[in-house]
Amino acid sequence: MTTISESILDLSTATVTTSTSSIANNEEVMGKEDFLTLLVAQLQNQDPLNPDDATEFTAQLAQFSSLEQLVNLNESVDALATSQQASDQLSAMGLLGKDVVFQESSFEFNGEPVTLGYQLDEAASAVTMTVYNENGVIVSTVSLSELEAGNHFVEWDGVDSNGDVLADGQYEISLQASAGEDESVGVLALVQSEVSGVELGTGTGNTNLVTLAGTISLSSILAVSEQVAPSVSTVEATDEESEDASETENETAVSPDTTESTLTPDEQIVLDSLQYYLMT
Repeated sequence: MTTISESILDLSTATVTTSTSSIANNEEVMGKEDFLTLLVAQLQNQDPLNPDDATEFTAQLAQFSSLEQLVNLNESVDALATSQQASDQLSAMGLLGKDVVFQESSFEFNGEPVTLGYQLDEAASAVTMTVYNENGVIVSTVSLSELEAGNHFVEWDGVDSNGDVLADGQYEISLQASAGEDESVGVLALVQSEVSGVELGTGTGNTNLVTLAGTISLSSILAVSEQVAPSVSTVEATDEESEDASETENETAVSPDTTESTLTPDEQIVLDSLQYYLMT
C-alpha cells in the first residue's frame, strides 16, 4: 500500500519534470491541494487502536512543505522567464536604426554594399575572403590588408571577379588566415548591418532582429553602434547665415552716409545753423 509520504515524493519528482517538459497524454496532474486532502483523510480514517506514528506524520508534513516550496519555485521561474522575454523585446525595440555586429558567415545582398568583417585570434601574415553564391559557386575572392589581432571590417560592393554587379540573393563568405607557410590562425566571419525591424517571439530567446543583411537572433549580437548623421548640411547653413548677417551689418553701417548724401544744399544750411544755435 502506498503511503502519503511515498505519494508526496512521487509528486515532487513529477512537479519538477512537468515544469521542464509538456505532458504528452494530456492527463491532469494532482496538485498540492489534492495531497493535502489525502493527508487529512488519512488522519480522519486512521485506526484509533493503532494511530499513525507521530514521527512519520511529522516527516509527511515536512515533505509536504518541501513540495509546496517546489511548486512556488516553479511559478517564480515561469514569472522570471516571462519578465526576461519582455525585457528582451524592449531591448530589441531600442536597436531600431542602429548598426549591429554579429557573428555570421551568410548574408543577404540587395544591391547595396555590405559591411563584412573578420575576427583574428592573433596577428596573421595573410587573410583571404572568398564569397560564394547560394549555389556554392565562387563569385569573388578578396585579399584583406588588416592583419592585426582583433575585429576588422571591409565594405563589399557586390561585384564579382569580372567587375559585374551580382544579382540580389543569399551569399556566404569563407575566411582563411595564416601566420606562415604551415601555421593557420583562428578567424571568425562577422557582418555589420543596420537594424530595420524586430520579430517578437513567443518565448525567451525567440526575439529576432531584421537587418539589411538578413534576420538574426538577438543573442548573436556582438556589438552595437550609433549611426552618425552627416554634419555637412549644418555647416553650410551656418555659413549662409553668417554671410546674411555680415551683409545686414554692412547695410546698417552705410545707411547714415547715404542719408547725409541725400540732403539738398538748403537743407544742409538749415542743419548747420541749428547745430550752431545749439552749441551757443
